[in-house]
Amino acid sequence: MGNELTKPSSKPVAIWLMIGVGMIIVQILLGGITRLTGSGLSITEWNVMTGTLPPLTESAWIAEFEKYKQTPQFSLLNADFTLPDFKFIFFWEWFHRFWARLIGVVFLIPFVIFLVQKRFRPSMVKPMIILFLLGALQGAVGWIMVASGLTGDAIYVKPTRLALHFIFAMGLLCYTFWFALTLLVPPSQRQSNKGIAKWIIASLSVLVLQFIYGALMAGHKAATAAPTWPDINGEIIPPNMMRSEEGILNLIDNRITIHFIHRGLAYLLLFMVLYFSWRLLKMQTGKLLSAIKFLPAILVLLQVVLGVLSVLNSLKIVPNQWGIFEWMAQLHQLVAMFLLLAMVAVYYFVRSGKEEGRAV
Repeated sequence: MGNELTKPSSKPVAIWLMIGVGMIIVQILLGGITRLTGSGLSITEWNVMTGTLPPLTESAWIAEFEKYKQTPQFSLLNADFTLPDFKFIFFWEWFHRFWARLIGVVFLIPFVIFLVQKRFRPSMVKPMIILFLLGALQGAVGWIMVASGLTGDAIYVKPTRLALHFIFAMGLLCYTFWFALTLLVPPSQRQSNKGIAKWIIASLSVLVLQFIYGALMAGHKAATAAPTWPDINGEIIPPNMMRSEEGILNLIDNRITIHFIHRGLAYLLLFMVLYFSWRLLKMQTGKLLSAIKFLPAILVLLQVVLGVLSVLNSLKIVPNQWGIFEWMAQLHQLVAMFLLLAMVAVYYFVRSGKEEGRAV
């Protein structure tokens, strides 16, 4: 993935990618709203073209509602739903899918235009292919996730598939942002520091694991398993984390185990980010790096606070209502994305290795 900032013709490509970054952030937030409102299983089919528009007549709405009535979520959880209740959850799932389609259009049309204008450098071809493959994969994983909640006695999607969907989304976000950075940041602004780069890579690894457990927390609704802080239901290390009958599956199925790991990873990540931020503080940095080097530390502190507030307010959840817990959870997710992007940006500035090409 080359730095091509010395070639002005690549700047529209970089702007296009950054627009994509913004749209992906919105899409992930819409996914969070869809989950928090229990809307994810309201559309029982995957119609790429015909599903672009919502039902436009009363009879069409009733037909969709009848399909939803065949799902285990309706019969086991929402049997008292009226048509207006269904329209509410349908909207969020439809909008989530619509925004995904819109992202596809926003990526495809400029891609064709830039191809005709010959703005793509040879070094952009491979990243562009990877970008489109990641987008297609994310759509496929999204449907696999939804399908997991439409059969048997499932009233929600499987938490492991929710985690997979979320981690792929964050990967797509990260890769698009990285691609844009290679086109926007001149080589003169990069300062190799192997020590800090290694710490950031280690921190990013912990962050990815934290994302997985954050999704498992959401999928299992594990915040309510221990709505206390700093203790976990009065304990530092809660009991029953490794029930013998479940064995290693406790790591992904036991709510209190997931909760404990998520908290532990948060504290570890806090230490790691503050440590490499302290090292950055002592490093002589260029203008661009100086402007962002404090962001990871600020964001990780804010993220911990939002996590604590989410846990403490988890017992205030009211089904089919949006309250303080939902706000805290959404802000927690938003700051997580900003933290990821801030860490990726700082790593881009300090990573070691040969230049991959010329800047835009």
